[in-house]
Amino acid sequence: MIVSDQKPPSELASTTIPVVDPFSDPAQFDGLLWRRCLAYFIDLCILLGLLLVYKVALVFFTVITFGLATPLLVLLAAAIPVAYHTLTIGGSGSATLGMRLFGLQVRVWDGGKPGYIQALLHTAVFYVTTSFTGGLILLWPLFSNRRRCLHDQLCGTMVVRRLGRM
Repeated sequence: MIVSDQKPPSELASTTIPVVDPFSDPAQFDGLLWRRCLAYFIDLCILLGLLLVYKVALVFFTVITFGLATPLLVLLAAAIPVAYHTLTIGGSGSATLGMRLFGLQVRVWDGGKPGYIQALLHTAVFYVTTSFTGGLILLWPLFSNRRRCLHDQLCGTMVVRRLGRM
């Protein structure tokens, strides 16, 4: 008599875990486009404020260093928007301040939060695609499912409404 530890096929089928789409609730996509637009406008205002503070600091450091550090500091200005988006999207809220104000979050394809590397990639792809197309690529969500932008699709992320706790 041979004793086997394997379960019959009927028992195996009942123990499999069903695949659930974390984005199956259509309420996560209601009003998404106008919320994203207004959130980005808020983010642009915040970035403008940060760049104005940076400009004052740039003038101060230009005077202090007699202009020697100015070329390096001017190049640093490009890092401010990238750092803002990367640190806020990759952080615990997984949203920029504008997104938080309008109840939005960035999620990865499996429903989790993006890390800092994925947030940096998301930000870089956003700035590259919008600069090469003059912003016309931002019309992409009008024709995509779940209102995803091209940079969302390329990076495996999705912007959804924050409904309760996710």
